[in-house]
Amino acid sequence: MALPRAPKAVVFDMDGLLLDTERLTRNAMEEEAAARGLSFNDDLFLRLVGVDETGTRRRLADVFGAAFDYDDFRPAYRARVRERVKQGMPMRPGAPEMVTAVKAAGLPMAVATSSWLAQAEPHLRQAGIWPLLDALVTRDDVTNAKPDPEPYLLAAKRLGVPPGEILALEDSHSGVRSASAAGTKVVMVPDLLPATDEMHRLAYAVAPDLHAVRSWLRLD
Repeated sequence: MALPRAPKAVVFDMDGLLLDTERLTRNAMEEEAAARGLSFNDDLFLRLVGVDETGTRRRLADVFGAAFDYDDFRPAYRARVRERVKQGMPMRPGAPEMVTAVKAAGLPMAVATSSWLAQAEPHLRQAGIWPLLDALVTRDDVTNAKPDPEPYLLAAKRLGVPPGEILALEDSHSGVRSASAAGTKVVMVPDLLPATDEMHRLAYAVAPDLHAVRSWLRLD
């Protein structure tokens, strides 16, 4: 398979697309919830994939009740994640090769993530991706997070490339909706969430991993 035309820039999601951190986060949240006598199962976590902190706060309050202290829960589970990544930042299959190939091809490159800068920057630095980026959009930068198109529209503006000339790479449903609504050509690379009928309609293609995307772009 090949894309109909080469993009003029590439915008990546971060968690679940470049960094294999969704499973670390799921385990940390489950462990912290259990320490508080709460049941946190996989189905609940899947409802949080691709959702920003505001949405996560709201959904957990819906499940655990209005008395649930998210402001205490979040730093506690994030500390568990930090302990795990001290052993090395896990990457998704093909991610190191993909970002290196995009940079070598001279294509402008950005990350558009629903994470806050305080989390995104150290993770991207640890993964070795930070110095390769031409732009970064985090939750700090936008009023409306994914699935709103604002993150991708801002990434396009910062790269100086029209959205229609951008290849967006996403693993989550909310991310695909955001990139599609912004007018980019989006390819979904599923992680924990499968590609539904809606995702197949919105995405130009669904790829098994970033190795495949790299071959489609002929960046080998």
